Amino acid sequence: MKIAMIGHKRIPGRSGGVEVVVEELSTRMVQKGHDVVVCNRNSGEEKISEYKGVKVCEVRTFRNSALNAMVYSFFATLRCVFKKYDVVHYHAEGPCAMIPLAKLFGKKVVATVHGLDWQRNKWGGFASKYILFGEKMAAKFADEVIVLSQNVQNYFKEKYDCDALLVPNGINPVTPQDVDLIGEKFGLEKDGYILFLARITPEKGLDYLIDAYKQLETDKKLVIAGSINPETQYISSVLEKAKGNDKIIFTDFVSGKTLAELFTNCYVYVLPSDIEGMPMSLLEAVGYDARVIVSDIPENTVCLDGYGNSFEKSNTDSLREQLCLCLSNPELKDCDFKKDVSPEQVRAKREELMKKYDWDVITDQTLEIYKNLKK
Repeated sequence: MKIAMIGHKRIPGRSGGVEVVVEELSTRMVQKGHDVVVCNRNSGEEKISEYKGVKVCEVRTFRNSALNAMVYSFFATLRCVFKKYDVVHYHAEGPCAMIPLAKLFGKKVVATVHGLDWQRNKWGGFASKYILFGEKMAAKFADEVIVLSQNVQNYFKEKYDCDALLVPNGINPVTPQDVDLIGEKFGLEKDGYILFLARITPEKGLDYLIDAYKQLETDKKLVIAGSINPETQYISSVLEKAKGNDKIIFTDFVSGKTLAELFTNCYVYVLPSDIEGMPMSLLEAVGYDARVIVSDIPENTVCLDGYGNSFEKSNTDSLREQLCLCLSNPELKDCDFKKDVSPEQVRAKREELMKKYDWDVITDQTLEIYKNLKK
């Protein structure tokens, strides 16, 4: 099949979960013999024409502008409607606003909703309304809508009477890494830190984590791995909240070996989000066999299916209690600090999750959706 993908920023790159999904799907589809084009946003970065067999189309757009995504998705769609693609696959709600244009030219369209993005606090009034419009266009005009969680699947059924298909994100097999770069760069030791690794945006709940951490009596550091540039109002607020505490370390954006070392050697990984689609960083933490504490939103708890520990969403005291439980039971590291769960049960659950979220299986499921559109 000839397939086009629209909606991510750039591949290769890990600026967010959407980019990881597009890269994992597109490269695997090429390996299976399909012809895949991805439409990268180009705001002045170095152009590429191919990545691991995937053809890359560079679409010009504004740099650091509120209109970036709108302009990009319009021109990316315009390019695709004049090409012979069997499927045009949109990723994320905002770009889905252009689905009617693709349908006008007779294209088969699949839309993956990675989360209810219009709910995220980082968007202003116009952006939030535009993203919600994209959601409506996906529900009304896409030939198939893919969602990542049961919660969002129920939402589309109740709000739009749309029978969305549930296809989750995946986990890659990983190689554990000894402390090397993170020791040199940040002075970290194995099991010597609590890890937050995600975008630094309001819905990720980092402010709750910093507040809870500051109430702990521990020599373990708090490592916050996420881009702090450009410095938004929210980033400024969390930097100010952490000011004066030399045990709170901001690494800025990390990738590659540094990221692998951070996951492998953390004492516990914490994701205190208020809103999620299906968090890639959480799946990666499972892949690295890290202990995890997450907020109890369905997108986190259903994803883990009993693995790890959870606290009440938005509740600093509840998070602090879970951290205290974790820190006071170092001998239960292999048991997710639950005294009624054996190490064998934890390992079995992890293996179950690794099989459930296998990228090759998920790629086959996505290709099957494409094939059904051709019948």
